[in-house]
Amino acid sequence: MRLAVVAMGKCGAEELNVVSDVDVMFIAESSDEEVVDGDALIRIATRLASETMRGIHDPGLEPPLWQLDANLRPEGRHGALVRTLGSMLSYYERWAKGWEFQALLKARPLAGDRELGEEFVRSTRQLVWASSSREDFVGSVQRMRERVTEHISDDDLEVQLKLGPGGLRDIEFSAQLLQLVHGQYDDQLHVRGTLPALRALVEGGYVARSDGDRLASDYRRLRVLEHRLQLRELRRTAIMPRDEEGLRVLARASGLADTASALLKLWEGIKREVRDLHLKIFYAPLLSAVAALPEEELVLGSDAARVRLSSIGFRDPDGAMRHLSALTRGTSRRAMIHRNLMPVMLQWLAEGIDPDFGLVSFRRVSEANERAPWYLRLLRDGAEAAERLARVLSSSKFAADLLESIPEAVEWLERDSRLQPVSLEALLEEMRALASRRGSVEEAAVALRAVHRREVLRLALGRITGVIDDAAVSLGLDAAHTALLDGLLIALTAEQAKDPASAPVRVALIGMGRYGGRELGFASDIDIVAVFRAAADVPNDQASRAATRLISELRRLVSDPRFPVDLDFDLRPEGKNGAIIRSLDAYRSYYERWSVTWEAQALLRARHVAGDVDLGADFIALADEIRYPREFGEEEIREVRRIKARVEAERLPQGADRRRHLKLGPGGISDVEWLVQLLQLQQGHKHPSLRTYSTTAALDAASSLELLTAEEAEHLADSWHFASSVRSALKLWTGRASDLLPTDWTSLEAIAALLDIPFAQTSELEERWFAVSRRARTVFEREFFGYSDAERFPRV
Repeated sequence: MRLAVVAMGKCGAEELNVVSDVDVMFIAESSDEEVVDGDALIRIATRLASETMRGIHDPGLEPPLWQLDANLRPEGRHGALVRTLGSMLSYYERWAKGWEFQALLKARPLAGDRELGEEFVRSTRQLVWASSSREDFVGSVQRMRERVTEHISDDDLEVQLKLGPGGLRDIEFSAQLLQLVHGQYDDQLHVRGTLPALRALVEGGYVARSDGDRLASDYRRLRVLEHRLQLRELRRTAIMPRDEEGLRVLARASGLADTASALLKLWEGIKREVRDLHLKIFYAPLLSAVAALPEEELVLGSDAARVRLSSIGFRDPDGAMRHLSALTRGTSRRAMIHRNLMPVMLQWLAEGIDPDFGLVSFRRVSEANERAPWYLRLLRDGAEAAERLARVLSSSKFAADLLESIPEAVEWLERDSRLQPVSLEALLEEMRALASRRGSVEEAAVALRAVHRREVLRLALGRITGVIDDAAVSLGLDAAHTALLDGLLIALTAEQAKDPASAPVRVALIGMGRYGGRELGFASDIDIVAVFRAAADVPNDQASRAATRLISELRRLVSDPRFPVDLDFDLRPEGKNGAIIRSLDAYRSYYERWSVTWEAQALLRARHVAGDVDLGADFIALADEIRYPREFGEEEIREVRRIKARVEAERLPQGADRRRHLKLGPGGISDVEWLVQLLQLQQGHKHPSLRTYSTTAALDAASSLELLTAEEAEHLADSWHFASSVRSALKLWTGRASDLLPTDWTSLEAIAALLDIPFAQTSELEERWFAVSRRARTVFEREFFGYSDAERFPRV
């Protein structure tokens, strides 16, 4: 008969304390010379194992040597003390739980038949390193650690050196979980001891070097304290002394401190550091993601990896392999970390719409952050940063292009607070400071555009990751655009003041359209008109030329070579044929004598956004006289209807499907806004609640005033919001503005993903648009054109 004793736990890892339990398992087999019946074999082996344990730890003439503990065997204390090798392997293959494989990490032959012990360890290695691929393996290990803490009494929780928060178990569980997850692909992690495991994890790039060094140092100090505690009375304990004398003795015995208070302070610091690092490492989402990956995916250069790349959505697996090779080539720590990251990044990229583009962008962003020490550490250890980055890069060309110009923005993905819009007040303060500090207007413009680009990227990242909604995007874009225009005007005015030949002039910018309404999306234009006021002693024509030069410079300087920004002045009097800037008196004269209905309608969303505050307020007062007339009769109503019908007939792109046009199509943005604006022109003078530049606020007011029923207002708002969201999502996806709901499935999937509609329900996107736009068009035809149900235009 052959009997092997296999060491487990601290004995297996050669980390025993003076009075540690010695964890073991017993395995029996028949010898070649003597074949023993199975039942007889187990009876004899059990008797021999029991006598061995009794001889070591039962009281006798000599004191016990140490306590043997066989409770880590299959089924614990309720299981058979001895099993055959076949029975052992069968149990671990079919019934073992995650914690049992974690325990096997430290298994080694200890005594008895060493060959049998070696065979057991060798035969279970594949099971150990494959265990992390089990369903919810990482979660089960995490919950087991939590249960250990829950079973500590409240009185002992804060003084538990071994099991409590920040104790030895936190370090051991962190190292073991990383070993099990990554060890299936990295033989360097196949070590038993905690300190060797920490060294291997650091060298492999799985743990930051500073984190690994700190954990190793803390582990050594905690073990010293544990040893000295147990040596004092030669008993197993991990409870720190509560009295000052006990702490003083431990401080001097350990050599870690001179006084009780110094030891207590040191221990509290170790606990905090260990707990923080444990939470950072033990709950990193990368662990669960790696554990769920199939084995072939991590062999990045294999044919199986190419097949896997194709199967998960990469259209050009050979191109993907080239990018992967560039990222992971070499022996540098950066390359090692990339090798650890890439299998999971590939899976996350594949969950986006264009994984090929996402991988190219990831390579560019990684190369741009090559010298940033925080970058790969953030992706490896961050709570959500890596997964969020993959989603952004594979789902939005707009954000990916911006991110390449501001690669350090990856750091924002770690915290929701960094993805929130910055307030207008904060941006105005920052931009005004930049404008005043730069030596020239060109330098100021470069700095101001960089801040503007940064804030637009922040909003794009926030929207794609779901941290903010479209309403927050609108306010954020308004703040970014307004602060940029304000800063540029300050810089231009200061530059103009240096020129003695230039006439002093005050300028105000008036937001129009969706900018005026604070209802911007990523695809929205920046509509403005400009007004000036000359100094008392400056001729008007001279002031006009100075103001025109200033606005021309503003248009030039606002244009960002790396991020197109265009100012649209087409809503000014006479449109494209009119002067780009006028004096307030010229505006007044024009509106009193020549203005047409559409110009009054355009003023409904006029709002002062930048430049001289008093001049802006005077312009808005003038606009109020025009946009809220005392009388708005049938002739004016017919004119509005005529212009709308002309817009529908002439402005729709040739060959475009009317139903899919989000702006000009039936029930689209234009229908909703024209109806709201007609109500404002008719009723705004009588009802102050309608005097708002916001479309949605005006809809609410119209419903409250019973100009529309609550259901009608809801139908209009649903269509307006949905079309606006789709336009923004289209800009994020393609990087280009478009008003047409696409027909290709890929783009529809991309929009659906950005709007948090599941891939499996992508057809819902089209169905929902056709439904909300149809209902909105029904309301529009009835309330705008006055058609009854029988007279309405036929549904298209």
